[in-house]
Amino acid sequence: MMKAIRSPQTAQRLRLPIFPTPLKSGAGFKPEHLAAILQDTRKVGFFEVHAENYMGDGGAPLAMLERLRADYPIFLHGVAMSIGGEAPLDKDHLRRFKRLAKRIEPHVVSEHLAWSTHDGVFYNDLLPVPYTPAVLDRVVAHINEVQDTLGRAMLLENPSTYVAFDIAGMSETDFIREAARRTGCGLLLDVNNVFVSATNHGFSAAQYLAEFPLHLVREIHLAGHASDVDDDGRPLLIDAHDRPVARDVWALYETVISQLGPVPTLIEWDNDVPDWPVLKAEADAADAILGAYATQAHPDLRRAG
Repeated sequence: MMKAIRSPQTAQRLRLPIFPTPLKSGAGFKPEHLAAILQDTRKVGFFEVHAENYMGDGGAPLAMLERLRADYPIFLHGVAMSIGGEAPLDKDHLRRFKRLAKRIEPHVVSEHLAWSTHDGVFYNDLLPVPYTPAVLDRVVAHINEVQDTLGRAMLLENPSTYVAFDIAGMSETDFIREAARRTGCGLLLDVNNVFVSATNHGFSAAQYLAEFPLHLVREIHLAGHASDVDDDGRPLLIDAHDRPVARDVWALYETVISQLGPVPTLIEWDNDVPDWPVLKAEADAADAILGAYATQAHPDLRRAG
């Protein structure tokens, strides 16, 4: 959300405060952390939530989110829009997403380059799409529908993948670049996803980042991954979100920040969630890297702050 110049009349209409763009780290909000967060005098830059957890008409989760929103910028991250799906977007889901966005006034709205629904069935996973012109047209149409409905630009997140398609006609980075060009959306760069996919498919994470349209990145995600092996004994990484960020991912992250300067950076930890001080320590580690490159602030984000 761009920082607006508010007249007294505009200020009276707003129910929630407008914060500048946080060029700091943030954390995924977990309700069990609320008391510790409110007592913590060293604030993180923002909190992000999965929108689908707060789409009801009321209740304790939404009340807690609104309490948090009084003190922090909130980012909304969708996990069930099925941007890459063959079926039309679920109009009721999109309507409820819009209602939540209007209520919370988030800084950022984002979704995955993935699909999760088919023939009316929802799959509790983010499944990959083949990078073909036909799929690109569909993704572009869905992004445009989301943005037209919300009245704002969204961010598109690069996926973590475990299979590749023989019919792919372009690289993932070219696909994402073209989707952004045709829709005007921004990008959410998940550095852990880059490392997971690179390991699983045997390509260079550094080369992927060299080809990625970094100038369009408005948010970064960091998370921990689990290590396994496939049926042939080759390394297989799972985007588990259940542990600290790996050393190799921190190194890739610093490479990105050294080029871009500070970008709002989320620590994702969704499974086996630790106590707040442990999660906060991961955010502090990201802030240390952001602070080292503070003079190289991303020009677009600097103007928005």
